[in-house]
Amino acid sequence: MNEAPQNRILVLGATGKTGSRVAKKLANQGIAVRGAARTGADIHFDWNEPATFESALRGVSGVYLVSPVMRVDFAGVVSRFLDEAERAGVRNITYLSAYGVEHAPAEMALRAVELDLAARTSLSHSILRPAWFMQNFSETFVKPVNDEIVVPCGTGAEAFVNAEDIASVAVATLSDPVRHAGRAYAPTGPEALSFDDAARLISVAVGRKIRYRDVDRNAWIDAMVRAGVPAEYGEVLRSLTETIASGHGSRPNDDVLLATGEAPIRFEQFVAKAAPACR
Repeated sequence: MNEAPQNRILVLGATGKTGSRVAKKLANQGIAVRGAARTGADIHFDWNEPATFESALRGVSGVYLVSPVMRVDFAGVVSRFLDEAERAGVRNITYLSAYGVEHAPAEMALRAVELDLAARTSLSHSILRPAWFMQNFSETFVKPVNDEIVVPCGTGAEAFVNAEDIASVAVATLSDPVRHAGRAYAPTGPEALSFDDAARLISVAVGRKIRYRDVDRNAWIDAMVRAGVPAEYGEVLRSLTETIASGHGSRPNDDVLLATGEAPIRFEQFVAKAAPACR
């Protein structure tokens, strides 16, 4: 027999960029949180181990849903997880998708999960489709190396969004699911910046010249695959970088303000705090 759902939120990816921030912000509001990850969280959870789903979902009313990372074939396992969530009595899901996914074909995994959620009448849901994270410049693949930012995006611009703002939107939807039921938010920063713009602002923050260097896309993807990125995910990176390079990157909107009542964090504010990591 399932344990009656409590006002407890399950946060998947609780040690990751957004999940860690979502868990912290929920706890700061006095909301009970169960963080789930492969290691380092309240409970062990692994997308490759469906046996971990039931215990993670037991006694929770809402879920911050983060799909398996570095994969493109996850729609089936996420659907299995959502089946388990329904059986456990979960009432609402906030799903971390990606910018522009509403225009993607139905067979694309992120879009397939969105459509799966929309078809489940027993679960209310909200969808987050954020722009590229500002934290990519301090934590992951566009972090300056040897004073260079190397990524094949040409002169294209992107409305980079702070992961703190993504988390704030997620917390708004999880703490008041009735208000946000059926809503899709596309969190962005307040301005669209080229990578040259970003390099200039990082230079000011760290006190030395950081340069942006465009690079051949195929060579860049090959280097990412050699560094450990799965080959199939390399094609996702190809699409993401092509979108920006072609002038179709995200553009600023009011979704952060609409969902949270607070203006989004500016890139200058982000780099002022993240400067040590960018050095």
